[in-house]
Amino acid sequence: MIIDLPATTTRDINKRLITERDEGGAVALGRVLTLIIDVGNRDPEPAIEAANDASREHPCRVLVLTQDDAEHTATLDAQIRLGGDAGASEVIVLRPTPDLAEHLDTLVMPLLLPDAPIVTWWPYEVPENPGRHPLGRMAQRRITDSTQCTNPSAALRRLSQVHVEGDTDLAWTRATLWRGLIAATLDQPPYESVHHAVVTGQSDHPSVDLVAAWLAQALRCPVTIDRVKDAPAITSVRLTRASGDIVLERPDGKTAALIQPDQPEHRIALPIRLLRECLAEELRRLDPDDVYGEVLQKGLARIDA
Repeated sequence: MIIDLPATTTRDINKRLITERDEGGAVALGRVLTLIIDVGNRDPEPAIEAANDASREHPCRVLVLTQDDAEHTATLDAQIRLGGDAGASEVIVLRPTPDLAEHLDTLVMPLLLPDAPIVTWWPYEVPENPGRHPLGRMAQRRITDSTQCTNPSAALRRLSQVHVEGDTDLAWTRATLWRGLIAATLDQPPYESVHHAVVTGQSDHPSVDLVAAWLAQALRCPVTIDRVKDAPAITSVRLTRASGDIVLERPDGKTAALIQPDQPEHRIALPIRLLRECLAEELRRLDPDDVYGEVLQKGLARIDA
């Protein structure tokens, strides 16, 4: 069900939600959090689709803010999506004119679920300082996605300078399976030190930098990044030890090969993760990601040095 509300107010939106819940059977209760999505002037539909899929695991109220650049008096257009058009959530799309967009926190406050955590997500360009952004200050968790920025590397370095507890980035989440496989491999004998590591992948993909930074911080060894234009994200990680190299490579973006000394080659399904999978993973935890913070603030400095 899609309900359009042109030139409306947050009070009228709340009234309509109550009406639909009482008369139409659309349940607005049982939500575990409020997810605020700020898409700027970009297409909101990919982010809404990902949120709808993630909401099947985390029922929530989704508030989507998108810019209305039309030059007219200060108005707020809204759209409510319920039922099949909203997954297990309820989606409220807000299109404020520029005058109203200057006060986004005040705009969304009447629509927040009472006594529920707040997560703010920027699916495209990263704000200068997510923790001090009006929508970031009210949130327990702040999710950015440096892979979608115009300059991913610069965005990642800027985030490292302003990081506070509760910040995370989907470029880090996209590398979760890589980090898990590498850590599990190093937990097996022989328990040798890694002398050098090489991470190969797409030249401007921030997940490549974050995996390299994680290795540099965790293993305290030199790490080299081999950047390949048009590669499918991360393509390989090579760890050099005294007994021989450990190599995890995924040249096709689908299946990885794990090669270790004196062991048969193992084939592992390792597809590039979808946006909805990464978002669902981040919504599972509302506590600070201390490992990400350490890698972002200390590990990146190691590889940049």
